[in-house]
Amino acid sequence: MDGQPLDKSPIEMSAAEAAEAIRAGTVKSEQLVQACIDRIAEVDDKVEAWAYFDPEYALKQAKEADLAVLEGKPTGPLHGVPVGIKDIFDTHDMPTEDGTVLHAGEQPLHDATAVALLRQAGAVIMGKTVTTELAVYGPGKTRNPHNPEHTPGGSSSGSAAAVAAHMVPLAIGSQTNGSVIRPAAYCGVVGFKPTHGLISRNRVLQISRPLDTVGVFARDVGDAALIAEQMIGYDEFDPDTRPRARPRLSEVAASEPPVTPRLAFVKTPIWDRAEATTKEAFAELVEHINEFAAAAESRATGLTEEAVQEMELPPLFDEALGWHTTIMEADLAKSYAKEYQTGKDKLSKTLSEMIERGQKVLAVDYNRAVDGIGLLNSLLPAIFSQCDAILTPATAGVAPAGLASTGSPAFCTIWTLCGTPAVTVPIMQGEDGLPLGVQLVGPKGDDARLLRTARWLVDIVNKG
Repeated sequence: MDGQPLDKSPIEMSAAEAAEAIRAGTVKSEQLVQACIDRIAEVDDKVEAWAYFDPEYALKQAKEADLAVLEGKPTGPLHGVPVGIKDIFDTHDMPTEDGTVLHAGEQPLHDATAVALLRQAGAVIMGKTVTTELAVYGPGKTRNPHNPEHTPGGSSSGSAAAVAAHMVPLAIGSQTNGSVIRPAAYCGVVGFKPTHGLISRNRVLQISRPLDTVGVFARDVGDAALIAEQMIGYDEFDPDTRPRARPRLSEVAASEPPVTPRLAFVKTPIWDRAEATTKEAFAELVEHINEFAAAAESRATGLTEEAVQEMELPPLFDEALGWHTTIMEADLAKSYAKEYQTGKDKLSKTLSEMIERGQKVLAVDYNRAVDGIGLLNSLLPAIFSQCDAILTPATAGVAPAGLASTGSPAFCTIWTLCGTPAVTVPIMQGEDGLPLGVQLVGPKGDDARLLRTARWLVDIVNKG
C-alpha cells in the first residue's frame, strides 16, 4: 500500500479533510480505512461498537475508491471516507439484525435510501454499529469509550462510540426519543438530528412515523453537516419527505454569522431532573457566551447586549412528554406486533411492557397526542422570532455509571416530538472528566443556520 507521507495520522483527519485529500491523491482511501481497521483492532475489545465488521470488505471498497481517482472518474463529497451504519438500516451486502435475536442473520436485498445515498457520495460502508434492542431501551454490548464502566447511551450506541473512539470519522443513527443526541452527548461527539422528514427512513426499522428521524455523528460540526447533506432528499417511499431544494448545510455551517447569534436559554419543564453539575455548567456557559458577545459587540459598535436570554416555554409544553409517550408506545405496539406475538419470550421485560401499554392506548388519546405536535409547533415561532436557537441541556448529566440502562432521553423528547432540528456539541465536561453535551435547537427547516450557530458556539468556547 503506497501513499504520500502524512502530516498527521489518517484517523486524526476530519472527514472533510480526508475526502479532499483522497480526491487530490495525496492520501489513499486504503490508508484511511486501514488506519481505522487498526484502531478497531486496538480498542474495540473494550468498546464493542460493531455488530458486523469485515475488514477485508472495507479494504475492497477503499481500493475501488482509489482506483476511481486514478482513472479520473467522478468522485463524491465523501469519496473514500469510511462511515459506520447503525444496524437498523438495511444494507444489501451486510446483515441487518436490529439488535435482537429475533432478526438474527437477516440479509436485506436492498439498501436503505440513506445508505444508497452515502454510497452515491463515495462513502466506504465500514460496517454495522450496535443498536439497542429494536432501537428502544434494551442495552447492547457497547461501552462508553471515555470509561467502559459507563453507558454510551442509546439507541445509536455503537455509532456514537465508534466515532468517539476514532474508529471511523462518521456514522449514522436514528432518533425516536433521544437516540442520537443522548449517546453523542455521553460519548463526547457532535450529534445532529435534522428536521423530521428531511432524510428518508425507507428501509430503516420503523418505530413511529411521527417521531423517527435519521441523524448523524461526527467529531466536528462541519463533518456532521457534510454527511447529513448527502442523505437529504425526496423519496417516494417515505411519505414525510418533500420535493425541495437540498439545503447547503456544509457551506452555511462553515460561514460566519452576519451578526452575533442570539440564544434562548430554555430549561424546559424537567429542569428539576438536571444534575447539580449540569445546572452549574450551564450557568457558567451562559455567562461566558454573554461576556464574549458583549466584548465583540462593544468593539464593533460600542454597544453591549446579552447574547443569551433565559426564556420559559408556554405551559402547553408541560404536556409534551406525556404526548410523546402515548405516540411512541402505541406505535411500538403496532410496529412490533409480529415480534411480540411470535417471540415475546425473547424480548426484554422493558420492551414487552412498553408494547403492552401501547396496546391499551385509545385511538382518541393517540390522535389527541398527534394533534399536540401541531399545537406545540404553532407556539415555537414566537420563541424563534427572538432568537436564532434554543440553548438547553442534551442530557440530565454525564453518562451514568453501569451498563443496565442507556440513560434518560427526557431532555431530547420535546424536540423530537416537535420535529425540530437539534445538535449537541461536546464543549463541556462533568464529573470525572466525562463529556457533558450542550444542545442547540432551531426552527423546523432551518437546519443550516442551526449548524452555523453550533459551529460559532464551539469556536467561542474554544477561544476561551
